[in-house]
Amino acid sequence: MNSILNLHRNTTKSWTKKKPLIPYRSPVFILLISIFTLFTFLILFTSYTKFSNSVSHQTSNPQSSCSRFQSLTGGEKFLWYAPHSGFSNQLSEFKNGILMAGILNRTLIVPPVLDHHAVALGSCPKFRVLKPKVIRYSVWDQAIELLKTGRYVSMVDIVDISSLVPSSIRAIDFRIFASLWCSGNKDFTCMSDLNTQSSFFDSLRQCGSSLSGVNGNIDKCLYAVDEDCKTTVWTYKNGEEDGALDSFQPDEQLKKKKNISYIRRRRDVYMALGPDSKSDSAVVLAFGSLFTAPYKGSELYIDIHEVQSDQRIQSLIEKSKFLPFVPEILSAGKKFALETIRAPFLCAQLRLLDGQFKNHREATFLGLKQKLESLKQTAPQPIHIFVMTDLPEGNWIGSYLGDLARDSDNFKLYFLREEDELIVQTAKEIADAGHGLRFRSPWNIDGLHKMSLHCPYERLPDVLLYLEESICACASLGFVGTPGSTIAESIELMRNSSVCAKS
Repeated sequence: MNSILNLHRNTTKSWTKKKPLIPYRSPVFILLISIFTLFTFLILFTSYTKFSNSVSHQTSNPQSSCSRFQSLTGGEKFLWYAPHSGFSNQLSEFKNGILMAGILNRTLIVPPVLDHHAVALGSCPKFRVLKPKVIRYSVWDQAIELLKTGRYVSMVDIVDISSLVPSSIRAIDFRIFASLWCSGNKDFTCMSDLNTQSSFFDSLRQCGSSLSGVNGNIDKCLYAVDEDCKTTVWTYKNGEEDGALDSFQPDEQLKKKKNISYIRRRRDVYMALGPDSKSDSAVVLAFGSLFTAPYKGSELYIDIHEVQSDQRIQSLIEKSKFLPFVPEILSAGKKFALETIRAPFLCAQLRLLDGQFKNHREATFLGLKQKLESLKQTAPQPIHIFVMTDLPEGNWIGSYLGDLARDSDNFKLYFLREEDELIVQTAKEIADAGHGLRFRSPWNIDGLHKMSLHCPYERLPDVLLYLEESICACASLGFVGTPGSTIAESIELMRNSSVCAKS
């Protein structure tokens, strides 16, 4: 230690003895130091600015980003929309997205499967829904969160649209689209490795804000559709006058109670948003929700069911009515039916806890009771039943399900749990397959080959619902579903399409 101190003293002493060439208090010395400091600051500032611009280029100059994106995609035009609610509603909107993309000749941006009710629309019949730009940004934010936490599952990881692409429509995965638009071809398809880069995720959210139309349209880049189910029913070549009043309007009581002035009109989507429209030049056409359903003799938002005057779109309507699950899911469902149940069986889909269904438990059980009484007369005993329900097994006691479980002489019940090996194995197969990222459009985009085709997963996808539906499609003794449930409708569609036999 002493030697170190002595060395310090000696060094200091020798320095003081030396006469500096330029006195440190002289004006020249001060000027040189000032110039050096300024030069250093400029270098650091320029480096930081370049880094900031590379991260947030989209928000600072959307027109430039749009031009870059167009050069990457060869002038292709895209359609984006905002799915919401549960999986069945999201699938219904996906089909509508396919239809709209086909009519408007745009490439569909395939969304992720959102967490159940992570995004809610509201009530169209009550004229109480989120504004399109709000729901678009909510969906974008949820998609980034799924990427960030390693839980991202594309809709085409679950649903097979190989029969439609590229013969009927063009499509691109949301992750690829967002990588090209928001980050100048920077690959963030596997973003769970970037969790610590909060500034990068902030820039993505700002990019989503821009593409959601929060700050309005961007000339020749973005056209954000503000019409929603409060004001518009989209039609296509139905022979009606464009802009005619729809049969469903808010009643006088609702108008007074909610101070509503909305008028619902029927508009031809091709005339409003197709060639020669204000939106036609935009690279991205952004809808809000595409959810629709029959209501009081009308449709809530989209009324396009038959277009005999356009055979291309009529064919697209027919093809997209039923979209099967990917082979990994269908095969697993059939395997459970053949290797676990190993007998003719009935499927019972009993929705008892969610939404309106919790208030109609007895009515839900009634259809199952009637079906089983009928089967007792014809089917061998015990009757095999696959139960698909949101009521936990521990709560079956005191319910009709509990009664069936105790009556083992007449009934044998089967059901799946999330931890079952078949569920876990199927989830791994879907994660490994990565259909979404392997999904390719018929045109090539510069730089796509550099993007990841497979991402490590932080958490396996939740496939229980899809596997249950696939098993129900194989139920040879019939199906009993919960009235009004979109899941029941989906299973009926699968059964009518003989998906079990085809798989």
